[in-house]
Amino acid sequence: MKIYLKSISFCLLLLAFISCSESNLETNNVVINPSTKIEGTGFIEFSEYAPLADKTIKLFFHVPKSTSKNTPIVFVFHGNGRNAKEYRDAVIKKANEFNFIVIAPEFSNTNFPTGDSYNLGNVFIDGDNPSPETQVSEEKWTFSTIEPIFDFAKEKSANTSEKYTIIGHSAGAQFALRFAMFKPAARFNKIIASASGWYTVPDFSVDFPYGFKISPLEEINLSNFFSKEIYLQVGELDNNKNESGLRRNEFADAQGNNRYARAYYFYNKAKNLAENNTMSFTWKIQTNKGLNHDFKPALEKAVDLLFK
Repeated sequence: MKIYLKSISFCLLLLAFISCSESNLETNNVVINPSTKIEGTGFIEFSEYAPLADKTIKLFFHVPKSTSKNTPIVFVFHGNGRNAKEYRDAVIKKANEFNFIVIAPEFSNTNFPTGDSYNLGNVFIDGDNPSPETQVSEEKWTFSTIEPIFDFAKEKSANTSEKYTIIGHSAGAQFALRFAMFKPAARFNKIIASASGWYTVPDFSVDFPYGFKISPLEEINLSNFFSKEIYLQVGELDNNKNESGLRRNEFADAQGNNRYARAYYFYNKAKNLAENNTMSFTWKIQTNKGLNHDFKPALEKAVDLLFK
């Protein structure tokens, strides 16, 4: 286990006592080994989840100076850029303002290649063509790493929180929403899902990944799912149907031809299904005026939703 602290000056001081090899350095981060505590700003390598121990996950963290054992823990899930460090950095100021611990896991392209392993949680070998024969055992789902990471982060920061909060943007929002679907017993209390490119819609007549059919979600408890504190947000200007990286096919386009339209399609489908079956529905949706798909202001808006 390695832990990294953000400080070039610290490395210069440390050189007097140990050798900081170039291979152990990342921009503004210095390796300290061994260590047993998460503090300050840096990253720590996580490989303690046995079924996926060969897939090291960097956990980029920030711990404000004034914390207690009950300081909230907020997971931040990156987009397709797999740039967890930038996502962590984008919320450091807010973390200091509202006093919460940031944990931003990096699901690298090396260890979690393609959307099958990240956006779709590695539930199927080929998530776009699901079948019982190609379903992956639950212990090896990418979704199954989050609860162990939470326990690990608590241990290393001497935190006793019973719940955590999730913010996901773009592909990270897809991951967060499907995590809530596939892991109903997970200990999160709120999810902010920001500007997903497309959705797994609560529809039992549509095949996964666009609906629930031919997947474990056929057994989902919708009443439980709709009662979760889930907030959807999308930028008012996140409406470019030709934007690079936006999935376009007949199934995604059935949800709308841009992220703004698709967010409201997903929300309204869920809301109507809940109302038609007399289920409680606690989700909310927000349009961020003047914003496009830029993750930095979107993350700031998400934090405000949580703490203001």
